[in-house]
Amino acid sequence: MNTKPCSPITRTARRRSLSGPRTALLAVLVGITLANAGCFPIVATGVVVGTMAVLDRRTVGAQTEDQSIELKALGELRQQLPGSGGVSVTSFNRTVLLTGQVLDAETKRRASEITGKIENVRTVHNELVVSGRASVGVYAADSALTTKVRSALVEAKDLQSSAFKVVSESEVVYLMGIVTRAEGDRAAQLVSRVSGVKRVVTVFEYVTADELARIERTNREARKQ
Repeated sequence: MNTKPCSPITRTARRRSLSGPRTALLAVLVGITLANAGCFPIVATGVVVGTMAVLDRRTVGAQTEDQSIELKALGELRQQLPGSGGVSVTSFNRTVLLTGQVLDAETKRRASEITGKIENVRTVHNELVVSGRASVGVYAADSALTTKVRSALVEAKDLQSSAFKVVSESEVVYLMGIVTRAEGDRAAQLVSRVSGVKRVVTVFEYVTADELARIERTNREARKQ
């Protein structure tokens, strides 16, 4: 059996302190060809609607805030920072991930500073690269890679795929989500085996199994109201 070289995994995490259906996701991804490999290593992106919103581990309020953060951050970056056209902003549970390309180190630094001042932002992970703007072909390849990664997560019987936010940038895949340590490690290992993935960077908010059960119970009760 042919095996794919292991893609390295980079982990960044914030510890959280607290006082569904797989079929629906598969329907969204019908016709997608899954990438199989044999290795065991370790733009405002989100508008959450419909089934995905229901299955999300964030509260509805947090989902709404994340959408607002992304739009506000993009607006502020465009207004205050010339040369930020290659920057993508992804917010998950008020944690912001910056990806893409900028012209110089000062622009990268300022992007973090500007984004961190947006209302309700808790922390900023700056993964911007100082380089020329990516080509249309690179953007298209990243979009296809994100689809393959999401498909792999849906097919994994031991993971709740809706718990993960996937962002791809120049063959590097970023994973965000509210997960247990075991879920995060399993997802990172799985994604690192997807064909075309050069590296996996995890930006997870880790919770214990008890905390996760409490989150899911609270969200179920909120949906019934």
